[in-house]
Amino acid sequence: MSKNKTPNPWYVGVVSGMASYIDSAAIVSNGTALVIYQKTIGITALEIGILSGLLTLSIAAGAFCGGRLGDRIGRRNVFIITMAMILIGTLAMAFGLSFPFLVIGTLLVGLATGADLPVSLATISEAADDNNRGKIIGLSNLLWLVGIGATMGISAIVGDWGKVGAQIMYLHVGLVALVLLVLRWSIPESPLWLVARDELRRGVATVRAQKNGWRDLLDKKYFWPFLSLCAFYTFTNLAANTGGQFGTYVAVNVVGISVSTNSLWGLLILPVSVASGLMFMRIVDTTKRIPFFIFGAAMMSVGYFTPVLLNFSPLSWFCCLLFTNIGTGFAFEGIMKVWAQESFPTMLRATAQGVIVGVARLTCGLLAFVTPVLLTAGPIVLYCLLTAIVVAGMVIGWLCFHGKQRNEFNDEGEIVSSQTPAAHGAVNVHS
Repeated sequence: MSKNKTPNPWYVGVVSGMASYIDSAAIVSNGTALVIYQKTIGITALEIGILSGLLTLSIAAGAFCGGRLGDRIGRRNVFIITMAMILIGTLAMAFGLSFPFLVIGTLLVGLATGADLPVSLATISEAADDNNRGKIIGLSNLLWLVGIGATMGISAIVGDWGKVGAQIMYLHVGLVALVLLVLRWSIPESPLWLVARDELRRGVATVRAQKNGWRDLLDKKYFWPFLSLCAFYTFTNLAANTGGQFGTYVAVNVVGISVSTNSLWGLLILPVSVASGLMFMRIVDTTKRIPFFIFGAAMMSVGYFTPVLLNFSPLSWFCCLLFTNIGTGFAFEGIMKVWAQESFPTMLRATAQGVIVGVARLTCGLLAFVTPVLLTAGPIVLYCLLTAIVVAGMVIGWLCFHGKQRNEFNDEGEIVSSQTPAAHGAVNVHS
């Protein structure tokens, strides 16, 4: 591919990274819009529960399938199809106005959102280089926060508009998907994926061409980072997701503050999350990555344990929100995405991350069913458990990645055997 046809990696990062914006915007919009629909079109509490659970599970299923498809048929094909699915799904949710249409729309949006995440990240990492890869991937985390902020802002304006307000919230997600569908059309297929596909077709025995199936995740070189990332992201995501789903309940019923106060504290701390994310972008491509990871891990662990130490006082709850929001910038999803890109070759990259995201989302969906039971045993039990799983996840992440930085982008062009004469003519990965 000629250089003049290769888009700027930061442009690719923004357009592809908006998958994270849609992810957060779709989840937040759905939670608010369904409550509005309950009062306006008469869907029941049971139906709301089904639709909420369906969204979580379909995102997990989409990640499993989408990551694999991205490695098999190409990044560009998948992320164009997913945007079209999200557009159709949000239209069904906005104008179907019945439970069956909401189910169809939820399935389309959930599957597409889940499928888009691993593929978009692979696209970003393969457009970047060693000097900016972590920074551009970190940008997707900021876009995730922007999605939350934008949706909350729209909700504050249209939340009292009845059915129209809910429709606007869904259409906001659909409009972003439509814009991205147009913009993504201008992004060519990943050059690294094209090289790997060509080598695979010609029987060239490079790492990137031959390591392309599910079984390769069990290869001794990839199994430990794959298993570690599954555990690290699942454990930390369990805590973050539980706090997101049930944090307001604990704040009101245990801490004793109002919903509005808890929401205000969340908005006040949001700039701290953005600042943490910006700092992560500055240090992630340097030798300071692991020291800042340790700092973030400590902040997250202390954050979840502070309410236990101070008996769920308002001060302890504010500190919990503050510390965890600082910690997540350095020791949560952002660093997982970077490690995942560096740990697997091109034809295995999206597959691995799809499984990692899918396992975490599926586990969170299942835990949500039993979290109310844990709360009946007392919030101390729940937050001790959350602290323990966060510490376990952080230790696993540190054990796997604290040594020499992995970088499959530098190693995947190596010849793994001399099966064919063509092996000696392998295309340079950076060409």
